[in-house]
Amino acid sequence: MVFAHDVELSLQSAVVLANSALDPVTISTVEELSDFYRKHHFSGRHDRDAAERDAVLALRAEFRTLLTASREDAVGLVNRMLAEEQALPQLMRHDEFDWHLHAVSPDAPWATRFRVELAMAMIDVIRGDEMSRLGVCGDDECEGVVLDLSRNRSRRFCSTTCGNRNAVAAYRARQAGA
Repeated sequence: MVFAHDVELSLQSAVVLANSALDPVTISTVEELSDFYRKHHFSGRHDRDAAERDAVLALRAEFRTLLTASREDAVGLVNRMLAEEQALPQLMRHDEFDWHLHAVSPDAPWATRFRVELAMAMIDVIRGDEMSRLGVCGDDECEGVVLDLSRNRSRRFCSTTCGNRNAVAAYRARQAGA
């Protein structure tokens, strides 16, 4: 299944945020969070202060739980998130993006918008029965979230680092056995 562009962006940014809490922590300052905002094409209100940083970073655990949940558990999480934020889906067009869904005002706090955007994206994942596109890194020493958007569903690792580490270990194991 090919997801709409806004769904892919929401999923990708949520995975990056969820994984940013792993060692080494990759987002901890207001500046790092502002870089994340720009890199992931967010729009709307962006306060660039410690309160916003704390609110967005507080989403990491909830996002990880949702992104690694079973399909049935994800439904309850998505419904709760949308209800808590009083989401009202509407079609929007802005910047370089064609029509897509937003469910809260662009003036709402970024953490609220991010939370609702992920919940809306997960609706497509759940309805398309594509939960297998989300999982945990195949590296035994890593707990990163993996988003597999590959055509053949072959992505196993959360990062190039984990993939390379496993490829090197497999190579060394083959060499030792030869």
